[in-house]
Formats: sequence, C-alpha cells, structure tokens
Amino acid sequence: MHLDPGARSPSKLEFIRKEIVRNKYVYLMIVMVMAYYGIFHYGPMYGLLMAFQQNYSLSHGIWGGEWIGFEHFRTFFDSYYFGRLLKNTLILSFYSIILGFPAPILLAILLNEVRSSKFKRVVQTVSYLPHFISIVVVVGILKTFSSLDNGLFNIVRSFFSLEPVMFFTEVDMFRPMYILSNIWQGAGWSSIIFLAALAGIDSQLYEAAKIDGAGRWKQFLHVTLPGIIPTIIVLFILRMGGIMNADMQKVLLMQTAPTYEVSDIIATFVYRVGVQQANFSYAAAVGLFNGIINLIFLIITNMISRKANQTSLW
Repeated sequence: MHLDPGARSPSKLEFIRKEIVRNKYVYLMIVMVMAYYGIFHYGPMYGLLMAFQQNYSLSHGIWGGEWIGFEHFRTFFDSYYFGRLLKNTLILSFYSIILGFPAPILLAILLNEVRSSKFKRVVQTVSYLPHFISIVVVVGILKTFSSLDNGLFNIVRSFFSLEPVMFFTEVDMFRPMYILSNIWQGAGWSSIIFLAALAGIDSQLYEAAKIDGAGRWKQFLHVTLPGIIPTIIVLFILRMGGIMNADMQKVLLMQTAPTYEVSDIIATFVYRVGVQQANFSYAAAVGLFNGIINLIFLIITNMISRKANQTSLW
C-alpha cells in the first residue's frame, strides 16, 4: 500500500477543523471582508476586457464586441491630451505626497508630546472634524472664502494692499488650493494611525534613554522615530500605490475653464469619455493604463523598501 506523500495527515485536518470551530466568528468576519472585495473589486474586473474592443455595447455584452487589441491604448498615447493628463496627475500626486504625507506624522508627534490630556483631546477633536465634511461642502467653503466680495482670502490680501483675485480662475492657484485643503481635511484623521503606533512604543525605552542622559530631541531621534518608521514605510508604500489616484470629485468641483490646463487629470478624462460621451471601451483602456502605473509604482517602492530596510508589504 502506497500513501500519497502530498496528502495531509488526519492530525493536520483535525487541527484545521478545530481551529475553524474555535475561532469561527473571526473567520466569519474574514469571509465577509473577502466577499466584499470579491463582489465589488475583483468581480467587476472582467469588464476590463472592453478595453480591447472597438466599442462596448450593452446589447452585445462583454463577449459580443469586435476585438481590436491595443488600439485604444495607442490612440490615447498618441493623443494631444496624453502628456497634459499624465503631467497634471503626477504633479498633483507628488505635491500631495511631499506636503501632505508628512503632515499627519508631524501632527501625531506633536500631540504625543502634549502633557495636558484635556488640551490634547480638544486638539484631536478639532483636527478630526474636517474629515467628516463632504467634498462638496469643502469646495463650497473655498469658493466662499475666495469670492471677490468680502471673501476671506481677498480681505487678507487687502491688508497688504493687494488687488482682489478670482482664485478659482487663476491657473497658479488651483494646485495650492487643492493640496492645502486636502491637508486641512485629512491630516487630523490620518494622524490616528500614527498616534496608535506611538502609543505602542515601550515606555521603558524612554526611561532607559533618560537614564543615559538623552534629552527630548535625542529621545525623539533614537526612540520615537525608530518606533514609528515601519508604520511610516508601510503607509508610504500604499500611498505610492495610489499615486495616479487624485481626487476626481474634488477636481471636478474646483475645475473651471481657465484652469483646465493644470486641473485636467486622467480621472476626469475617464469621466468625460466614459460617462458623458459613453465611449466605454476607450475609457476602460485609459483607466487600465492608470491602474497599471499605480501597480508599477507600488512594486518598485516595495522592492526599494525591502532592500533598504527590510520593511515591505511582501
């Protein structure tokens, strides 16, 4: 009698069965998460096939269209809009990373140094609140503050004897308003995960550093910063994986005809072509290109991080 070397022993199967029964509620939660991603994220991915068709038709379905290969991709790469869309998307994303990514880290570190628990709670509450304001309201606030008649921004300019400006029609003002308002809205909420990482640092490390004569700055450099570096790296890798994903809704709301040159990004182009013009196949091709660039940045950043400090997603 020959036993299959690849077959699992009864003891392993019994262990798996007992593990599932023992932690059934934990596995049930995992099943719900997997079902969510399977239904709403991985399931619709078959629709990417329309990127390789002449034009998707609701009557013919995914498999009923005429296959044209990479023609839509070549059309997009050769189009007048390609360079401008790619440039605007990358500029908005890079500035958002350079200025926006460190903001919640600095806020979390500053809050961690506050000794008054009451003051700390007040600051946390105030900094979290903008996260719960909708994008539409945020853009409405910006438009109110930047109006020519009694707008806050122009009132401040008048103190310096400067002429009032229509901020939403100024090409040079679009990117600063977009990026700074994103920082204001998201820094407080994003700082939560860094505060959790700071809370997980062993207090005995600080005590040991004090005994060795380390001041607040030395404690920050040799205890605090190394303690949150893994969290920073993981979140940075994830952020780089979405580098092409600028906030389309906010860009559309802030966009005006004079600022098209700097505000038109790949996401808004996909919206125009796919939703407004109903050219689903071409929009799917552009969206697929956008996703592939994100994936490339994610893999490269993860690889560099793994070789530099052994911290990575995989």
